[in-house]
Amino acid sequence: MRLRFKATHVVLAMLCVMYFITYVDRVNIGTAASEIQKELGLSNTQLGLVFSAFAYPYLLFQVVGGWVGDRFGPRKTLFWCGLIWALATIATGFVTSLLTLFIARVALGFGEGATFPTATRAMQYWTPANRRGFAQGLTHAFARLGNAATPPLIAALMAWLTWRGSFVALGLVSLVWGVVWALYFRNEPKDHPGITEAELASLPPRPLDERPQVPWGPLLRRMWPVTLTYFCYGWTLWLYLNWLPLFFKNNYSLDIKNSALFASGVFFAGVVGDSLGGILSDRILRNTGNVRLARLSVTVIGFAGAFLSLLPILFIHDITIVALCLSGGFFFAELVIGPMWSVPMDIAAKYSGTAAGLMNTGSALAAIVSPLVAGYVIDVTGNWYLPFLMSMGLLLLGGFSAFLMHPEKPFEELAEVNSVKRGVLAQELK
Repeated sequence: MRLRFKATHVVLAMLCVMYFITYVDRVNIGTAASEIQKELGLSNTQLGLVFSAFAYPYLLFQVVGGWVGDRFGPRKTLFWCGLIWALATIATGFVTSLLTLFIARVALGFGEGATFPTATRAMQYWTPANRRGFAQGLTHAFARLGNAATPPLIAALMAWLTWRGSFVALGLVSLVWGVVWALYFRNEPKDHPGITEAELASLPPRPLDERPQVPWGPLLRRMWPVTLTYFCYGWTLWLYLNWLPLFFKNNYSLDIKNSALFASGVFFAGVVGDSLGGILSDRILRNTGNVRLARLSVTVIGFAGAFLSLLPILFIHDITIVALCLSGGFFFAELVIGPMWSVPMDIAAKYSGTAAGLMNTGSALAAIVSPLVAGYVIDVTGNWYLPFLMSMGLLLLGGFSAFLMHPEKPFEELAEVNSVKRGVLAQELK
């Protein structure tokens, strides 16, 4: 008997693989950083600049990339993104200076900038509405699985191919993914040869306007609290992704293999957090029908739990306890992913790619500032704990700013209500 996979499940699986690969390509430099730093003679501040380099175009493309995904569809957009980030990863293996390394990482940002907003657009039409939290949690869990797998994977590849060869090998894998995606995926589910009528019936309908004109001003006003909340999350995320292997290596005098294992253990906690956050949010939504409760309850618990998990490192510096605290902090921080990436679809389903891009602008901005601040603080003070302690303030801010989000109020409905109010006011003034 031939085993047949549902087309919707295959698409979700391919997006999971994409999230895995992109995060391996983003954070591999953190594991290889000590060798790169030694060979190119970089300070921690210069290393922070390199870590943040991909985020400059990544920040730009959160909004532009979301718009591109909405206008041209996920099939073409993700194929070209995959091609660019694959070539940028390969080019990183051939850098010879701070400048060429910075340029290669900037190119990576151009390739990856549109990926997550465009993936949200793909999920918008390939995932049932009551499974959005699960889909977002699962795909981001694979991103964190990429985080967890990267340190030991890169350490092994470095032992086999050197750090330069590790980048070339990973870039080739990315190239293969892009080709497979373009061959399999279709922007319109009904155009896919392998989809069934039952699957189509479970999916949300496509709007008649295939290329909507984005109302930028009103959408920005609705999304800014979401962007701020995600900035607070992103600050902690990028601190972990960029500096954690070096934190264990330099603070506890571990070799690259052991520091990679400790970092991998911390990152694995994020895999569980991502998966659980989306599942919890969807379950609350199904049981209560309350979108605001489903999204905010998990998000606020995530921020509060991450803050409390990091508190003990103020007083205790034993490596085992610190690793457990950092793991707990990452687990709770990652709880917010599923509900947060569902919020753009809840608020602005018609413009979900653009709305997701606006939200992820917060993380992209954090990806620029967080590594630079951390590198500078470490160079000035020599204290590897301070950057993690600074992130606690952002976690508190994120927990409070989450209450300003209103996923229970769809953007289109508000636009219609405001339009009616303006019409009534105009009639009264006549």
